[in-house]
Amino acid sequence: MKQYKLIGPFTQLISLENSNLKGPIKDENLTIIKEAGILIKGDKIDTIGTFSDLKNEINASGTEIIELSSNYICVPGFIDCHTHICFSGSRARDYAMRNSGKSYLEIAKTGGGIWDTVTQTRLAKKEELTDGVIKRANSLLKNGITTVEVKSGYGLSIEEELKMLRAIQNANDTTKTDLVPTCLAAHILPKDFNGNHSAYLEEISNSLFPILKSEKLTNRIDAFVEQSAFTSTDIYPYFKKAKDMNFDITVHADQFTPGGSEIAIKTGAISADHLEASTQKEIDLLAKSNVISVALPGASIGLGCDFTPARKILNAGGALAIASDWNPGSAPMGDLLMQACILGTFEKLSNAELLAGITSRAAAALHLTDRGRLVSGMLADFNLFKTDHFNEIFYHQGKLTPSQVWKRGDLVYQQ
Repeated sequence: MKQYKLIGPFTQLISLENSNLKGPIKDENLTIIKEAGILIKGDKIDTIGTFSDLKNEINASGTEIIELSSNYICVPGFIDCHTHICFSGSRARDYAMRNSGKSYLEIAKTGGGIWDTVTQTRLAKKEELTDGVIKRANSLLKNGITTVEVKSGYGLSIEEELKMLRAIQNANDTTKTDLVPTCLAAHILPKDFNGNHSAYLEEISNSLFPILKSEKLTNRIDAFVEQSAFTSTDIYPYFKKAKDMNFDITVHADQFTPGGSEIAIKTGAISADHLEASTQKEIDLLAKSNVISVALPGASIGLGCDFTPARKILNAGGALAIASDWNPGSAPMGDLLMQACILGTFEKLSNAELLAGITSRAAAALHLTDRGRLVSGMLADFNLFKTDHFNEIFYHQGKLTPSQVWKRGDLVYQQ
């Protein structure tokens, strides 16, 4: 078996090697390598350069050469840094009721909302949940998404949250996509819990957190900070316990009302996700912090509400990632590229900002330093689009999908 692979030439390769984590990015500031090649060693990138030069320099007897004859654009593998793809059941009825003018509370009173998914997910066996995650992750892989964050949060008890996280772990052993698990046990207060919000969070942190560590199920803790879920006062001791145990923190913040982003900053969270209700005050605070802002256009589309103020966040000097929020309730589409394109149209984001938002900046939102850019030493995760300019990827608004998806140095999907 040959140790190296050389693939190319690519009409354009966008590495994002020198792209900033924070602030705006202009398209003209992108470094574009023409007639490029990637030399792969094992699962990592060895060298990026001109294909002809690399071909002349390598030892052909020890290298598999994959020479392309058509125009291809090469970009880093996409990263969806916020999803809820571990679930059972459907909320199609919620969607229909919402579009007919029913409010969230009205839908919840008829048995819909998050608790509906909790009920259906609790009824599912771990094997069923595993199969569902694998199926959804594989569909994402075909769209070029090589790393996917997956939350629990539809179990809302020690036993059921563990079932979900073990299902995600099992799915990660099967799918070629890398799954990054997150514990969202603090999604809402479960209806069947005999106690208040603080008592529930105390039980989760005392009983569940140690198991998460001992079984290595996740190193990430999330919470929905909102008036209808957990307040900043409720959640602070919970996050402090998580930090004391060396968990990374991420926050569902400012979706309907402000407040969550401030607790994200106060607790040193990796990211604050949603932010549709963020005002200039929150935007400025986020920009001055190290917290990654994560826009979730799928939720805005699904709920018919405002988009995350992405342009303002970038102009203020903030870091902006983009994720799909794929879930059975508010964001059932699960198409990251299409959603990013739509966000770009409404928020006037450059193609460079969109690309960074679903690659390098999304990697930062997951605290991952080994992917999101095409440089030596990074994982060989990349997508090939059969076109002659990277602008075409976003111009087609998600309808131009990768012709090839490479994951850890292997071709894992081709159309």
